[in-house]
Amino acid sequence: MTKNKNKEFDSLISDIINNEHFLETKRDLHHGTSKYEHSLRVAKLSYKLAKIFKADIKDTTRAGLLHDFFLGTRKEKPENSYLRHPVTAMNNAIKYFDVNETQAEAIKTHMFHQVLLKKIFPFINRKEKVSVKEFKPKSKEGWIICASDLLVSIIECERFQFSYVANVMFLLIINVIMFKN
Repeated sequence: MTKNKNKEFDSLISDIINNEHFLETKRDLHHGTSKYEHSLRVAKLSYKLAKIFKADIKDTTRAGLLHDFFLGTRKEKPENSYLRHPVTAMNNAIKYFDVNETQAEAIKTHMFHQVLLKKIFPFINRKEKVSVKEFKPKSKEGWIICASDLLVSIIECERFQFSYVANVMFLLIINVIMFKN
């Protein structure tokens, strides 16, 4: 980013990245990095895409930074689960920051691509129940956060590609064997 864009980006997120609660995300691993670093990457990409697609830059950037604002792992608490953590992140964002409706919706719907996969392949995450209608982005900003998170996650997981693919294949085989009925 250029110096002016850096200043603009930093001014949009400075209150968040200096917040004691948000700083706790530095301790949580996410896609082989810290949740803090992952969220910062999503915010930077969202910022750039918001400019390209003429979305609200402030809403998109802040929602990108807060999209995974939950503490602990997805396995520790039911509300942090794979498809429910967006609601937890949204509630935390509302609790600690001045989050508007567009930002809250973008945070809540950032896993829409996974909700669709769950509908196509219902044996994935059997215990989780989610609604396509509830988690479909309603704004340009929401779609940008969803795409940014997916792209950043793919890049972050790329270095673990072989083990990731092997784990997914193993889980699929186990699911087919265990739930063949």
